[in-house]
Formats: sequence, C-alpha cells, structure tokens
Amino acid sequence: MFGMPGGRTSESQQIRRARKTVEKMIALYCHDCHAPAHGLCDACRELAEYANGRLDRCAFRGDKPPCLQCPVHCYRESMRKRITEVMRYAGPRMIRRHPLLAIRHVVDSRQRRSRASRP
Repeated sequence: MFGMPGGRTSESQQIRRARKTVEKMIALYCHDCHAPAHGLCDACRELAEYANGRLDRCAFRGDKPPCLQCPVHCYRESMRKRITEVMRYAGPRMIRRHPLLAIRHVVDSRQRRSRASRP
C-alpha cells in the first residue's frame, strides 16, 4: 500500500516506522469496521494516501515525534477526525495484532518525552 515516493532514496527510521504503523492501523480498522472484500475500502484508502503524503512532508524528518506529541498539526480538520477515530480503535488492538510495532511506538513516545523534558 505505502511505498517510497519516487526520487527519495532514504528516509528516517522514525518516518518508516510511522508509515508502517499507520498503514497497519488503517488496515486493521478497515478490516474490522468496513469489511471490504479485498484491501481497503475507498474511504480508508483515501485516508492512507493522505497520511502517507503527510509523512512525506513531515517538517521534523529524522526527529519525527509521535503525531500525538507533535507541535505541528499538519492534518486538515476532517482528516484529523478520521485518523483519530482509526487510532482510537486500532491502538489498543495493535498489541495483539502487531506487537512489535505497538511496543516500538510506545518506546519511541517515551523516549521523545524524556528528551523533551531534559534541560
């Protein structure tokens, strides 16, 4: 679903991990809530493409914070509501379906908080 944009040979590990995490969260949400025959429904595909585009343009690049902690809200309001719904649904279920991604997301969030609180 998500791929490396043309012309880009590398991206930060945080961006790659965020890309994979949001891909899995949207897929989990769509599968459980919309039950399409194959892949994602049109609305979830649109959200996934939007999220991917936002990650392509992330202002923080190599030091990307988790979106919840980000000082820049780059999603337009309608998409922010949709991704929030997806994350509220999929977040708690990620630990069973994609435990390594879920654990890494929590670790990244905690590391980011501890770096921000240091003088």
